[in-house]
Amino acid sequence: MSIVVMKFGGTSVADAGRIRAAARRAIQTHRRGHQVVMVVSAMGETTDHLLDLARQISPDPPKRELDQLLATGEQVTISLVAMALEEMGARAISFTAGQIGLVTDDIHTKARIKSIDVRRIREQLDAGRIVIVAGFQGVTESGAVTTLGRGGSNVSLVAIAAALGAEVCENYTDVDGIHTADPRIVPNARKIPRISYDEMLELASLGAAVLQNRAVEFANKYNVPIHVRSSSNTKQGTMIVAETESMERIVVSGAALKDKLARVTLRNVPDQPGVAARIFHTLANAHTVVDDIIQTTDQHKRATVSFTIDLADLLDARKVVAGLCKALGCKAVFEDHLAKVSVVGVGMRTHTGVAERMFSALARARINIQNITTSEIKISCLIDRSQGRRALRLVHDAFDLGRKPKSVKKARKEGSGR
Repeated sequence: MSIVVMKFGGTSVADAGRIRAAARRAIQTHRRGHQVVMVVSAMGETTDHLLDLARQISPDPPKRELDQLLATGEQVTISLVAMALEEMGARAISFTAGQIGLVTDDIHTKARIKSIDVRRIREQLDAGRIVIVAGFQGVTESGAVTTLGRGGSNVSLVAIAAALGAEVCENYTDVDGIHTADPRIVPNARKIPRISYDEMLELASLGAAVLQNRAVEFANKYNVPIHVRSSSNTKQGTMIVAETESMERIVVSGAALKDKLARVTLRNVPDQPGVAARIFHTLANAHTVVDDIIQTTDQHKRATVSFTIDLADLLDARKVVAGLCKALGCKAVFEDHLAKVSVVGVGMRTHTGVAERMFSALARARINIQNITTSEIKISCLIDRSQGRRALRLVHDAFDLGRKPKSVKKARKEGSGR
């Protein structure tokens, strides 16, 4: 029997009625002859509520204890889902991540999965049960509870599917698929029927909130198709799959906004070999994920090093940077009002004109670009956060993403020069 792994996010299990609806989906899939694993998140806004409680106690709670607290949200959900399944006549069993041997490293609040022992899941599937697993969480080799970061249930979904050799993983959310932009910001955003792992990885990294980027990395590595679909209807959603030749005919697949960015600038840094390595080694040891990096030098053998980080990491970064400045004799400037607007598409590899069109759209609106970064399939512009949503709508419209996509052949006629 083929295995289907189904993940239900917080909005899809927000109350008893939605939990029963998720249970019915699982039973229907089981009756079609599949073995079924359900990965579930905490109900509704439970995680946010728990975070708020923690910060009422301490503005900077110990990360180990924060994980211990946050993991309780999923434990509630798995039990309620199992009860709903049993009430509907299905045989079910729930497990925490620790009970199935989902082992992570010891980086609390941002743990990465090291291994999964799926023997216990297989035993229960072979016994005819639907298995419910708590997403978002894991345990270290010493038994400490960890969490996988925001959106971590998606990582659990794909990792478990890969470990089981599942036919597909279905990600049930409050939207009906991946869109050309966030439909809450861009009213004419269009659902994308199929998108490549590479494009989805870029979009997830650049602010698309439907999937965490590490979940897409897992799917790509193990070639696990992901079906992102709505929990409120049975329509086809978006398939995330390996790249096909037809995908290259689409110039730009989507646009994204990351609107909670901070920038750290170190001034008067010694312009010497090994200094940059020391700075970013220290940040890496503090588990601070760095995004764009710019370094400039002057004639006095001093450098300015600037990098962006998630706003949520700013407090930790301040502590690390204070030590670096003391050691290097430099000065730090912190900015917490930035956003990044981006366009993504595998068609960029084979055509020209994308950058000019994007920059022109922002220029006409008098939106200043503070930094530009590119890869083979994306272009990103750092701007002021107050202009982020408007910039996303402008860029989306500049590439007609609300309409049927144009082919590379047609786009080549409309511009030249990346």
